[in-house]
Amino acid sequence: MKDKLLNANFPKTAEGRVYHVEVKRGEVANRIITVGDPSRAQLFAEWLDKDTPIFRCNSARGFFTLTGKYKGVPVSIMGIGMVLDGQLIIIRFGSCGTIGKGTVGHMVVPKGAFAVTKNFDYFYNYYEDPDMTKNEEKNMKPYNVSEVFYADQEICELLKTKLLNYLPANEIHTGLNATCDSFYSSQGREDDNFADHNKELLTYIKKKHPQAESLEMETFMLYHLAKCSNDALLIKRKKSITKERINEIDKMNENKTNLEIEIKYDENIITTIKKPKNSIRAAATMMIFADRKTDEFIDSSRKKYLETIAGLAVLDVLVSIKLEEEQENDDNEGVWNLIN
Repeated sequence: MKDKLLNANFPKTAEGRVYHVEVKRGEVANRIITVGDPSRAQLFAEWLDKDTPIFRCNSARGFFTLTGKYKGVPVSIMGIGMVLDGQLIIIRFGSCGTIGKGTVGHMVVPKGAFAVTKNFDYFYNYYEDPDMTKNEEKNMKPYNVSEVFYADQEICELLKTKLLNYLPANEIHTGLNATCDSFYSSQGREDDNFADHNKELLTYIKKKHPQAESLEMETFMLYHLAKCSNDALLIKRKKSITKERINEIDKMNENKTNLEIEIKYDENIITTIKKPKNSIRAAATMMIFADRKTDEFIDSSRKKYLETIAGLAVLDVLVSIKLEEEQENDDNEGVWNLIN
């Protein structure tokens, strides 16, 4: 990004483009699919509405964004999702390995996820104490396994229902996902070139979380961010206020409950004060590429089939869920409102 960035706390350009991703308000929809494979994003783009242009942005940091419409509803396909207000729905669609009941070619819709992270301090004195006896004395473990953060269960059920149109029930698994901070050591892959001390890691994971089904590197952080997300306490938007609108606002304030919003008006500014709540609804579905129990790996034809049926299922679920609040479309500021 060559433009000057403003605000060290949340870097943006004068145009409103954020650091790293290089998109601004109006270029990202409130319904988002995250993918790791750029070719998978292009596959999604082929299914978007043909009468709406597709906005594309490739940032200097390697992030990509595609925004268009699917069945008339604005959606974005991204490597990461950020930089817009209102409620978000984010569904990760990717690949994983399995340590559970599933096998290669099956699908996982994890109801929850936990993090598996390397305990770097454990390896600090490796050369002085290669057997890690001092760590054992301190009861220090080489890997940390977190508690479970749960997905949006409504979205999970919708994903499972859609996938049942294409796959038998015994090929769709809804256990827990282990999100690991590396592809090798933290997923129990052994390499004699490194002292990873991970020989018993998968056993330890299954002992702490018996419902562990899948291993990958993304989903936990998405579920964690959704759990920690909240609506901005104060949102101001300029609107032209008619007498009818004033009466409507007064009526809403008169009938509000503790769970509802309070709306005030002052000249041409409407101020919406909200009770904090989770503003991100997140779920995921993954194709099982690797079976860690049998060392089997998926073949290309099955991969292509799953990408197609699961990709369409994700899009259908994404546009079927009503958002409490999303970007106003009547001001035509969204790139999905551009005309070919």
